[in-house]
Amino acid sequence: MNIVKNLPNAVKWIVICALIGFLSGSASAFFLISLEWVGKLRDHNLWLLWFLPVGGLIIGLLYHYYGKEVVKGNNLLLEEYKTPQKVIPLKMAPFVLLGTLITHLFGGSAGREGTAVQMGGAIADQFSRIFNLDANERKTLIILGISSGFASVFGTPLAGAVFALEVVYFCKINLKSCILSFVVAYFSYYTVELWPVHHTHYSINTIPDYNLENLLWIIPVSVLFGLAAMLFSRSTHFWGSIFSKTISYPPLRPYVGGILFSVVIYYFGATKFIGLGIPSIVDAFTKPSENFDFLLKILFTGFTLGAGFKGGEVTPLFFVGATLGSALSLYVPLPISLLAGMGFVAVFSGATHTPIACTIMGIELFGIESTLFIGLSCFIAYISSGSIGIYHSQTVRGIKHQLYEKFKINKLDDF
Repeated sequence: MNIVKNLPNAVKWIVICALIGFLSGSASAFFLISLEWVGKLRDHNLWLLWFLPVGGLIIGLLYHYYGKEVVKGNNLLLEEYKTPQKVIPLKMAPFVLLGTLITHLFGGSAGREGTAVQMGGAIADQFSRIFNLDANERKTLIILGISSGFASVFGTPLAGAVFALEVVYFCKINLKSCILSFVVAYFSYYTVELWPVHHTHYSINTIPDYNLENLLWIIPVSVLFGLAAMLFSRSTHFWGSIFSKTISYPPLRPYVGGILFSVVIYYFGATKFIGLGIPSIVDAFTKPSENFDFLLKILFTGFTLGAGFKGGEVTPLFFVGATLGSALSLYVPLPISLLAGMGFVAVFSGATHTPIACTIMGIELFGIESTLFIGLSCFIAYISSGSIGIYHSQTVRGIKHQLYEKFKINKLDDF
């Protein structure tokens, strides 16, 4: 009887998932195609780098005069989940899309996850008006938006579904949201599959034996991954604080930042660190990266995002982790592709406090054979990365929070 009674509600939510999955997946597909196009255009015309200040000024003016209510980006989604106030404006989607494409066209160092998640969240929240949903149901919509955006942009539906749940885990989540997160992730994933979009493939070629020596090497390596995640998060927050304190007029922050960034990149020939950095990530799995590649990516990405340019943090985190793991292969007796793969997801885990989602992502990307190495690395990096991640508004409790409180080491998170 209860099944029959709840059937209309179940059908309603399946329809909502299908609509969000299709719209968010289509938006991500368009974004990925556009991003690939502007990336190729930039790489064949590096003189475009000199227009980064102009692009920054356009982004700054756009958000200052027309997008103040959406400038918080991913943090706005997390804040609305914790304390629902008002529907996220739909303009968040085109604003962040345009801002990210401008950033990448002119050579800024940024990612893409933040853009897809914000588009997904903004699209999803519009259904609260269409279906007249209450505050608790809006929370479910925000989870669906995060899930669909993440799953579609990376081609990892399981990780996307879990990431959406784990990133808000220490706020209240109901069972319905958990189930629907997986449903919408697959809707958005298969929507992208209908488009001419190709996700980058990575592979771990060699999995060593699961013996004590190999497993013990995971500990110091993963601690380094966690510290790299901590440095990445602090770098982004640090540069954001510097720009806000020194330049009072927000549109000038990315303009000034763009000037400094362009000059440094051009005169030091550091073009490998602009954009997503996919070629360097791919190379990291087969040949050792330079020792300081990961540090320079942290510096340039933190500066780009801190100055007010748009994009995500996750692909740069992949760059940092993969190149750090690759460089460590010269000193650690583990296969280079395994170390690069471990770093790829472990640094992401530490910076977002989502070790379960990152482990699942590692399995989806690299295969189930690497599960133990990937899982241990993600958990250790998560523990050792501090209690402040890339999202200001994320609530962090659980094992790590208790550990930091017990040993009174929260001061390590002060910047």
